[in-house]
Amino acid sequence: MQWTRFKEGIRDSIELKERLLADEALLRCVNQVAEECVKALRAGHKILWCGNGGSAADAQHLAGELSGRFYYDRPPLSSEALHGNGAYLTAVANDYGYDEVFARMVAAVGQADDVLIALTTSGNSPNILRALARADEMDLKTVCLTGSTGGKVAQQKCDYLLCVPSTDTPRIQECHMLLGHLLCEIIEAELFPKKV
Repeated sequence: MQWTRFKEGIRDSIELKERLLADEALLRCVNQVAEECVKALRAGHKILWCGNGGSAADAQHLAGELSGRFYYDRPPLSSEALHGNGAYLTAVANDYGYDEVFARMVAAVGQADDVLIALTTSGNSPNILRALARADEMDLKTVCLTGSTGGKVAQQKCDYLLCVPSTDTPRIQECHMLLGHLLCEIIEAELFPKKV
């Protein structure tokens, strides 16, 4: 076994998280996103999520943390991953092209003042770019978690852009989950303060 590689991978992950911890602007932005989500949910709006591949799995995981529970039992929150319906996804991909799968679902279920959170390590996925553009047209709040450069997302309107300072896809995804879990924790605690 390559013990050296295991240690390098763990060290790389720790170093990247230390860079996140030192990035005050990024942490302030995460806090602002949490505030937007709390505001939306308090007003009866919802949090929508999207991503491709591993980012789709992460988006679905985070949606479930809010609609189910995170740290403790409390009422469910309106939070949904846009790719959860396989029949819809394959029909739209077949009839309109894969680039439209998220934008079309935003048009179907999104409302002004909902929040769309997109995960893309490259920032270049056409279906993510189209979903963010559609959400902007419909006055949803838009959030994108991406890698160091932000890719094409950085050139398009997005209310909150959270760029993890890395180009290493697995390490970026690990940080997206860390930031996503922190969002879920803050949202849950703000909406349902635990009685001491």
